[in-house]
Amino acid sequence: VFASLVFTVTDPNDLSIINEFRKGLENPEVLKWPENGGDPCGSPVWPHIVCSGSRIQQIQVMGLGLKGPLPQNLNKLSRLTHLGLQKNQFSGKLPSFSGLSELSFAYLDFNQFDTIPLDFFDGLVNLQVLALDENPLNATSGWSLPNGLQDSAQLINLTMINCNLAGPLPEFLGTMSSLEVLLLSTNRLSGPIPGTFKDAVLKMLWLNDQSGDGMSGSIDVVATMVSLTHLWLHGNQFSGKIPVEIGNLTNLKDLSVNTNNLVGLIPESLANMPLDNLDLNNNHFMGPVPKFKATNVSFMSNSFCQTKQGAVCAPEVMALLEFLDGVNYPSRLVESWSGNNPCDGRWWGISCDDNQKVSVINLPKSNLSGTLSPSIANLETVTRIYLESNNLSGFVPSSWTSLKSLSILDLSNNNISPPLPKFTTPLKLVLNGNPKLTSNPPGANPSPNNSTTPADSPTSSVPSSRPNSSSSVIFKPSEQSPEKKDSKSKIAIVVVPIAGFLLLVCLAIPLYIYVCKKSKDKHQAPTALVVHPRDPSDSDNVVKIAIANQTNGSLSTVNASGSASIHSGESHMIEAGNLLISVQVLRNVTKNFSPENELGRGGFGVVYKGELDDGTQIAVKRMEAGIV
Repeated sequence: VFASLVFTVTDPNDLSIINEFRKGLENPEVLKWPENGGDPCGSPVWPHIVCSGSRIQQIQVMGLGLKGPLPQNLNKLSRLTHLGLQKNQFSGKLPSFSGLSELSFAYLDFNQFDTIPLDFFDGLVNLQVLALDENPLNATSGWSLPNGLQDSAQLINLTMINCNLAGPLPEFLGTMSSLEVLLLSTNRLSGPIPGTFKDAVLKMLWLNDQSGDGMSGSIDVVATMVSLTHLWLHGNQFSGKIPVEIGNLTNLKDLSVNTNNLVGLIPESLANMPLDNLDLNNNHFMGPVPKFKATNVSFMSNSFCQTKQGAVCAPEVMALLEFLDGVNYPSRLVESWSGNNPCDGRWWGISCDDNQKVSVINLPKSNLSGTLSPSIANLETVTRIYLESNNLSGFVPSSWTSLKSLSILDLSNNNISPPLPKFTTPLKLVLNGNPKLTSNPPGANPSPNNSTTPADSPTSSVPSSRPNSSSSVIFKPSEQSPEKKDSKSKIAIVVVPIAGFLLLVCLAIPLYIYVCKKSKDKHQAPTALVVHPRDPSDSDNVVKIAIANQTNGSLSTVNASGSASIHSGESHMIEAGNLLISVQVLRNVTKNFSPENELGRGGFGVVYKGELDDGTQIAVKRMEAGIV
């Protein structure tokens, strides 16, 4: 016993744990530790062990091919600062590292650990490097980084590639002021890059190839990480544009964003970056391919208008792409608006005239949001623009007033703001359903010398899918008469009522004029009478007469040739062919239109029989009031 006390240097607790470590291995012989006991911290020191006095500080067994589990009380090695177990075949459950307050470097990557405890990261206050890459941890359910890791304020490198990390990227990672390397590729992360990553001091950020839905959202925040040298975002669902501010990353050498849903034009700031590697493949980038300064660049499988660096797009293409940029790139348009010819039939919502120039933009209910681009003014041949039922906001660009061929602009059911520009050509502007605009929108008030013109409904030349609009604002300059050649044009506004009310007004106005005119002129009756002269084809040679109900003693008569004569009072006569019949006679022969003389009823009135003194049979139709 005395000899043991003299020659055993290693702390007994540490010795116990290290012996348990060896005992659990399937192939401990590769360690070349003494088989019959010994002193790890004594003389000679055991291979792969580093001690400080009697305490074990380091275990370094990288790449020895060791097989087996780790002792679950490994965290009792309380003075452990370095643990290098990488590139072996360790398996089973990881022991908790809770309490290893002096641990600075832990390399556990490239093993077969299958479970990680919830308290694994607790108390690792001096941790600087942690590698858990390529371990099938919690393979069925996945796992998330616990909040306890944020207490590792000295953490510089955190690499966890392909170890089943799941869920959103923890926000606290963006606030760790010492973190420079964050490699989380090939996991199950989802959601956006948190806003807490703004101005992060990271130098390497790998978030590529997440399985499942992958990461998504904008990549704008990465443009604030000015220390970045390597940025891998490929194999996800990131969307939106590459931020112009990407050019601020002057240290960046390697950028990979391939296989995402990124859209838009390549910013000039990116093209001018002297990168070593730039991968833009498999996105929805549009417009021209710029001349890149990167040493190695790839941009296949996108929607560029050209395939050669530096080649320009057609002006109409650029005008439409700038419009698309303003409305935030709805997916349906992004998928179809590709190439250098908007008239090739593939561009959704675009129609062209016989000269292969854009004439119609037809994009109702197309998930457009954002603002209207002034670039549409460059489409000089456009005649109709239908953008109703979207989520557009902001102003109508004043440059659109230069579109001399534009006849219809439908912006109904959006959120357009006043004032509206003053168009100088005839224009049907449909604005209903914009809460910020009134029926007489600001900026569109009539000027002193303009006329008011009713709106024409869309004709068959409008695409059949056009929805009906219930009201519109019409802009049309007045035509100057020879007497007023020096008068200025003005813009008039007419609110067109809904279709049913318009029809009612059209019927009511003529009737009102008719009634008023009659009240002034007793020689014009509101009722009507038609006499059908003798017809030899009638077997009984009946004279047919149609007469409207009278309310004021006036009656209009029609002769056989269709000319009318007017009579008044009870003695007025009806002349038809060789007949001259007084109204009183008609009353007499029909017994004052008695029900017993009724022959029948029709849609326009009642027919009565009668017989004149000479035996002539007559049929008199007494028409209902208002039927003319």
